[in-house]
Amino acid sequence: MRKVLVIAYYWPPAGGPGVQRWLKFVKYLPEFGFEPIVYVPKNPNYPIVDEKLMDEVPKGVKIIKQPIKEPYGLASLLSKKKTKTISSGIIREKDPSFLEKLLLWIRGNFFIPDARKFWVKPSISFLAKLIADEGIQTIITTGPPHSLHMIGMGLKKKYNVQWIADFRDPWTSIGYHSKLRLTQFAHKKHLKLEKEVLVSADKVVVTSRTTQKEFEAITPKPIKVITNGFDDELRPVDLDSEFTISYIGSLLTGRNPLGFWQAISEMVQENATFQKLVKIQLAGVVGEEVLQSIKDFGLDAYVVQMGYLSHEEVLEVQQKSQLLLLLEIDSEETKGIIPGKLFEYLNAKRPILAIGPDGWEAGDMVLEAQAGMVCSHADVTLLKNVLLDSFTRYQQGNLECGSVDIEKYHRRALTESLAKFI
Repeated sequence: MRKVLVIAYYWPPAGGPGVQRWLKFVKYLPEFGFEPIVYVPKNPNYPIVDEKLMDEVPKGVKIIKQPIKEPYGLASLLSKKKTKTISSGIIREKDPSFLEKLLLWIRGNFFIPDARKFWVKPSISFLAKLIADEGIQTIITTGPPHSLHMIGMGLKKKYNVQWIADFRDPWTSIGYHSKLRLTQFAHKKHLKLEKEVLVSADKVVVTSRTTQKEFEAITPKPIKVITNGFDDELRPVDLDSEFTISYIGSLLTGRNPLGFWQAISEMVQENATFQKLVKIQLAGVVGEEVLQSIKDFGLDAYVVQMGYLSHEEVLEVQQKSQLLLLLEIDSEETKGIIPGKLFEYLNAKRPILAIGPDGWEAGDMVLEAQAGMVCSHADVTLLKNVLLDSFTRYQQGNLECGSVDIEKYHRRALTESLAKFI
């Protein structure tokens, strides 16, 4: 088997969606003639931990770990809570404190491309011997954090290896990038590094057609769209007796669905049966502004904060829910963002209510799979109609969803596509 070196930051026991992509690629790559060797940090500062994911690491896979120096420990001396919040991606937009502004400014301007930059040079030095000893011909870096692509670029310059850069998210065009309070110098440096990576890599993998088009304007190198996906991890469960609407993942400030809260609030006031049966479940970190909106709309009694759930628990919640909520920030720059949870939503075969920007690629995929409805954030009337229709079908016992033609999103099929691209 050909050996492939996978360089990743997020790896079990890291929780959240970032770890799933390469955990599953590593699981299935041997079926297609590749032996993955995984290189990860020994002492990472993961904002979310899911110990149960350790059980999903394939038996026998070689995992190489090296220490990493991260600034979050030092920053937490100023504020442990705010440091963890920012490292989790929760950026408060309304009335941020001076300390939050300071931490964001430092993060954006002193740690380019990100706070894991200090792992780059030690990793290039350490991996030199590993590449020679293992006879590795292909290395794959996955970001964010995009500093890992700097490791790939450094190794590519030194050794005769194929380097594939995998972008789970865009770099300079992602929503939170503009909130880092970058100086003009820092912004130009990010753009420069992004272009260097895209031009230096032999091949590029992205998760959406939108990002593919964006990168094609920067580099002539081959770019392959390989989305995230789902695995066969479901077992029979009973549906919730209440009309549960569940959102899985971090509910960032920008994703705050004001139109949805308004629609739910009006329906609670107008429909006594709906008021009695509706329950909104939020599984993950919820931003302060979102919590305030829930309070402002008088919905505290109908919202359950479930906190962070293990991946195993998430799968069960998705299957049991009457309706699954998919949200994205309402902006031009988020049209190409396809949340990883979408694919597990599809596999759960529960109806999806997708709320996002016009022309949202993820919304198109929901419609293509006949898995639900897509609404804009501002269209409260349509949101109410969709909710009422779903609630009526729930009462009649026929709120169902087939999710057609989704096998192409199975992790094995996606890994086969990756193997061919390698």
